[in-house]
Amino acid sequence: MEQNEQPVFNIEKLYIKDLSLEVPNAPAIFLEQEAPTVGIELGTTATQVGDGFYEVALTVTVNAKIGEDKVAFLVEAVQAGIFQIRNIPEGDIEPVLMIGCANILFPYARETISDAVARGGMHMAPLAPVNFEGLYAARQQELAQQQGGADVPVQ
Repeated sequence: MEQNEQPVFNIEKLYIKDLSLEVPNAPAIFLEQEAPTVGIELGTTATQVGDGFYEVALTVTVNAKIGEDKVAFLVEAVQAGIFQIRNIPEGDIEPVLMIGCANILFPYARETISDAVARGGMHMAPLAPVNFEGLYAARQQELAQQQGGADVPVQ
């Protein structure tokens, strides 16, 4: 990288790539008095889609159950973005994608999830902020342990 080449980070496009809501036990579920137990799963993927352009997709799945087997609702949103990233050292691109871009996408995913749940007739507290840096570090450590302690890049 030449000294006069400044790092570039631009948000080119933000969009909902996929959205699904299920309320399989409606209308009976609306009469339940017990509050549902909510489980949340997160996943982040990054794909290079052009020279210096990356699509990052944050998948958020929220599953609410009453008791152990009665599904109140299940919602999954894939919030994605296309980011232009240039003049950043190769070893630093992955953290930018998995931490920086995920932090940008999460508020949009949170709003999409909350809106979908409300439109499905259910109520849910907003999703709490997520420490993507901590998740990335934990994933890196997990991969290193699987590879016998060697530093392994995430794919």
